[in-house]
Amino acid sequence: MDELRDLYQEVILDHNKNPKNYFQMDEPTHSAEGHNPLCGDQVEIFLKVENDKIIDISFQGHGCAISKAASSVMTSILKGKSIAEAKYLFEKYQHLVTADINEAVNVDEYGHLAVFAGVREFPMRVKCASLSWHTLLQALENKTEMVTTE
Repeated sequence: MDELRDLYQEVILDHNKNPKNYFQMDEPTHSAEGHNPLCGDQVEIFLKVENDKIIDISFQGHGCAISKAASSVMTSILKGKSIAEAKYLFEKYQHLVTADINEAVNVDEYGHLAVFAGVREFPMRVKCASLSWHTLLQALENKTEMVTTE
C-alpha cells in the first residue's frame, strides 16, 4: 500500500497543478454544478453526449487538490465511454474510495482510479474525491438541482 500511497500523492499533485480537460465547454448537451460546503469545493461538469456516448467532457471550478485531481482524472477516463460505462465506473469508484482501509486494491481492476484508494485514509476527504462523480451523474440525468455533499 505504500507504493500506492506514494502514487496517490504524486497523481493528486500533478493533476491539481496541471488539470486535464479544465475548461468551460461550448454548447454542452449536459451540464451540472456541485458544491462541497465542508471544504468549499465547487465544480461544474460539461458533457457532449451523442448516441449514449460521452464524446467530450470537461470541468471547471475551484477547490482542494483532491477535488480538482479527481475531476481531472475522471474526465480523462470517461471521454469516449458510454453512459452505461460511466455509471458503472461511478459505482466502482465509490466502492474504491469508501471501502475498508484494509481491503486490498487490485490495480488491474481499477486502472488509473486505483490511486484514489488513498482517500480511504482520510474519511473527511471522500466527499472531496467524489464530488465530481456525483455531479457527473446529475448531468447525465439532466437534473438541474445543484449537487451537494451535505
